[in-house]
Amino acid sequence: MPAPANPRPATPNRRPADPPGMPARRAAMRLLDAVLRRGDPLEAALPAATRDLAEANDRGLAHAIAAEALRRLPDLDALIDSATRQRLPDDAKARTALRIALVQTLALGTPPHAAIATVLPLVDGGPRKLVHGVFGSLTRGGATLPDVPTLPPTVAERWRMAWGEAAVAAAAAAIAAPPPLDLTLADSDALAPDGLALAPDQRRLVDAGPVTQLPGYAEGNWWVQDVAASLPARLLGRGPGEAIDLCAAPGGKTMQLAAAGWNVTALEVSPARAARLHENLARTGLPAKVVIADALHWAPPAPVDALLIDAPCSATGIFRRHPDVLYRAHAAIVADMAALQAQLLARAAEWVRPGGRLVYATCSLERAEGEDQLARFLADRPDYRVDPPTAGDLPAGFAAQDGGYLRTLPGTLAAQGGCDGFFVVRLVRASA
Repeated sequence: MPAPANPRPATPNRRPADPPGMPARRAAMRLLDAVLRRGDPLEAALPAATRDLAEANDRGLAHAIAAEALRRLPDLDALIDSATRQRLPDDAKARTALRIALVQTLALGTPPHAAIATVLPLVDGGPRKLVHGVFGSLTRGGATLPDVPTLPPTVAERWRMAWGEAAVAAAAAAIAAPPPLDLTLADSDALAPDGLALAPDQRRLVDAGPVTQLPGYAEGNWWVQDVAASLPARLLGRGPGEAIDLCAAPGGKTMQLAAAGWNVTALEVSPARAARLHENLARTGLPAKVVIADALHWAPPAPVDALLIDAPCSATGIFRRHPDVLYRAHAAIVADMAALQAQLLARAAEWVRPGGRLVYATCSLERAEGEDQLARFLADRPDYRVDPPTAGDLPAGFAAQDGGYLRTLPGTLAAQGGCDGFFVVRLVRASA
């Protein structure tokens, strides 16, 4: 038999096309690996993990699967372990595949056949029968996830010792679902979406939809900012005067200060984050001078009236929106961040004029980055004293602790939907 005149060239090792929906699950697996094995922040890992996904919906699905798996990880693992004779290693691909399949079915409403069909190809060359068998056994047996998720044991114990059992229970309840969306208004009379008014310039929305399509976004009337994150700038009050916002990006506090009449210098070490700050300032039309520099090697030309240090920290207070911090912010990270905060405080305290104000804040639930940091600073700097907030400084529901500082915990504003965990203190430098 003669050969064809134009034979088709051989294509050895061509990988079959992915089944529909599988690329998003592969990206979710990459995200979980980045967080749990490498310790990367979920948001930072997103571009690389979703590089093969052309559609925004697929990227959103990958993020949603990974984030929900992190919210439910101890409970997902307990289910998996209950159905295996020998415990799968924490970093085994089979365990990750089962986490992804189970969280879709038990928390995100994906039909079981679709959840497993899009996950099994991810374990090609591995224990597919095991994954299929464990998943089938659990789903046929009516497996469920608890309404209130289980916190990672090390985190729960650390917070139990620091804040008590009630705070741990509130944290577990808070992580069950993504939190509401808070907006800070540049002007309390400006066009903004309807919602719960936590303060005249603060709105809280539930199921808000795409942020860019909300009323007032294009006009720059508001920006997204948790109500707890608005507290540090509130404690500096209104200008005029010279103010520095240290570690300023993405710019919520800078914009608050500018809207309050301060002449703001926004200091940011990261050029990429500074670009986001520029974008937010351009959208809102609020003025600020952006300086890209390391605060440990920079100083203002003259002392300033007000300084806001929103210090780099473990970020454990924002676990509701970023559940990855529960697995990344271990004790060594907290210690490293506390050491950096002490350096920043010691250096920047010199930038404040006598009689001026300094606000120190962290979005952390760790005493080492809040109460302990304040005690050390006051011992080293007798020229500073705590200036407790007055009733008019704060939205309803917030109050100073006995030491004059603010501490928001899981359970703060629980009836209104909660808030992030923050430590905030206002200090005044003694007059010369």
